[in-house]
Amino acid sequence: MDTMSTRQLTLLESIVVAGRIAVAELAGIAHVSTVTIRKDLDDLEARGLIRRERGVAMLVSPDDPAGRLAYHYAEKVRIAAAAAATVNDGETVMIEAGSCCAILAEQISIQCTGITIVTNSAFIAQRLGAHPMVSTVLLGGEQQHDSRVLVGPMVELCARQFIVDRLFIGTDGFTPSLGFTARDYMRATAVRALASRAERVVVLTESEKLGSHGPVPLLDAHDVAALWTDSAAPDAQVDALTGAGVEVVTVAADGTAVAH
Repeated sequence: MDTMSTRQLTLLESIVVAGRIAVAELAGIAHVSTVTIRKDLDDLEARGLIRRERGVAMLVSPDDPAGRLAYHYAEKVRIAAAAAATVNDGETVMIEAGSCCAILAEQISIQCTGITIVTNSAFIAQRLGAHPMVSTVLLGGEQQHDSRVLVGPMVELCARQFIVDRLFIGTDGFTPSLGFTARDYMRATAVRALASRAERVVVLTESEKLGSHGPVPLLDAHDVAALWTDSAAPDAQVDALTGAGVEVVTVAADGTAVAH
């Protein structure tokens, strides 16, 4: 994915915070003309991050993957780009649904050649259509219409056809006492099915999720090999993860990755 300008990132964050905001107000925030703002919004809309109506820009529905993609977009791109650099040409990887994971899939497609991506996310599979040099395998299952994730027994049956070195997943929270957690029971079950077919599980997430938890257990810390996050990760959570044997890699604002 091409890098956004600083102004576009400012606009996107403003839209994320407001949910719905007038183009004229965005022009005032950025101190540029509405003509310039409309060009920026055209680009953001083409990326699937926002949608527009007459005189207004708005976030795609929070239940839509594109809406989650827009939240903390810059941090997610840095995390995904750094994690993608660890993938080897010709590798087959599994990538579960999630906003960081969607960006990761694109970054892998940009940085690597001869890649096969196995996923249960129809959203990720569709976005990879813009990268025809990547082989994409979409696992079967029942589609959750809002999240566009495939879940249910068919996902497990399809996943059994693969044995991969790495599975990349997102998370809705982590605490030392509860481990990694999720918001949706069916998605959590799908993650565990995919994890059983991977040698290593790698989590990508923004640091604000560390120290909070969702209502559904996902994976224990000892089931995860590595976690990639931003440099604002709390020391206490990093220490808890490394103490459980998880390699934690934090990515700074300049893209520098530091392993803990």
